Amino acid sequence: MSQEVEGNGISRKDFLKIGGAGALALTLGSSAVPVDWLGGGKAEAATNDNMKLQFNADGRFKIVQFNDTQDDEHIDRRTVELMEKVLDAEKPDFVVLNGDNITGGCDTAVEMKQAMNNVAQPMEQRGIKWAVTFGNHDEDSTPGAGLDEEDMLRFYQAYRHNVNPPGEKGITGSGNAHLLIRSSIGSKAAFNLWLLDSGRYAPSTIAGQDFEGYPTWDWLRFDQVTWYYETSKKLEEKLGYKVPSLMYIHIPLWEHRFMWYASVDGRSEADHARAIGKHQIVGERNEDECPGPINSGMFSAILARGDVKGVFCGHDHVNTYHGNYYGVLLGYGGSTGFGAYGLPGEDRNRLRGARVFQLDERVENVLVDTHMVFAKDYGIDLTANDQSDEPAPITENKKQEKVVKP
Repeated sequence: MSQEVEGNGISRKDFLKIGGAGALALTLGSSAVPVDWLGGGKAEAATNDNMKLQFNADGRFKIVQFNDTQDDEHIDRRTVELMEKVLDAEKPDFVVLNGDNITGGCDTAVEMKQAMNNVAQPMEQRGIKWAVTFGNHDEDSTPGAGLDEEDMLRFYQAYRHNVNPPGEKGITGSGNAHLLIRSSIGSKAAFNLWLLDSGRYAPSTIAGQDFEGYPTWDWLRFDQVTWYYETSKKLEEKLGYKVPSLMYIHIPLWEHRFMWYASVDGRSEADHARAIGKHQIVGERNEDECPGPINSGMFSAILARGDVKGVFCGHDHVNTYHGNYYGVLLGYGGSTGFGAYGLPGEDRNRLRGARVFQLDERVENVLVDTHMVFAKDYGIDLTANDQSDEPAPITENKKQEKVVKP
């Protein structure tokens, strides 16, 4: 993987070395592998009847994906400016904050809430429905400030326009859920959104073996894959048809990595040239994909079910590509946050942006288009410097006053 540098000048690799992840990683001290590390919790199929999302009268529905806003309470003002300008230009029906919504640097629970509030306000102020997934950096402030992902999920849920369900219990991760979007007429489920927690970092060891030489990120666990598969089947049994869907995860699948070169081992320009035609790839790749050391099998489950039309991630900030991998769109959302690492030098902020999805219930697969929009399109200052701002006021309303009030 490439040397990925955080906003404070520490690379992802160095972050691990100095213990940022080690303080949270579980060391398996024997050759036995605890089932909780492998996702051995009970996975039960369940349906989500939360019909808060609906196609418009014209049969269309628009989604915006913001990825890696990744800042503390003193967020770079341009991150919020970008979010606001995208929302005002695109006028989406739904927004997903797809992991690494905040990062380290928050010293107290109040500061963590301020950091989360900074990225919630653009949607709240516009009355746009939104939800979050979690990434590897969301708990960076947890050891000192005390709020873990379950606490964060409850905080986000308290906002008036947030539509995160509580999350499936008994499986790995926080906030694993799906959101049905009903048709423009009636209550028929026309589309589905899968929101999955792809975790943080790999454990220090499994069966006494460390991960030296392997990627050190986390992966979707078997119980999460099983939950998706069984819930997808349950939905089909209940409704009488497969519901087309999108899946949002923070850390990419191994198949994202394979697609760029249309190969497992080949990494040549010729391999990529072949891949462009084969997989219709568009967009940029400026760093190696960083999946975890274990292939979760999620893509195999998706192929078996045939309902997921696209899987979109973040994590690798300067990748913005997407392509068609054996009938499933795989892609990146790019980095929205100006406070996190970007391209080298003066080009640091050139790819700050968001991904837009156009849905149309009148089309068979519903998903008709996806593309990136960039800060440069809106005249936002791209200077490679820090423009940290004061935290936004934490507003109160009937839904959130008990949770948000410091």
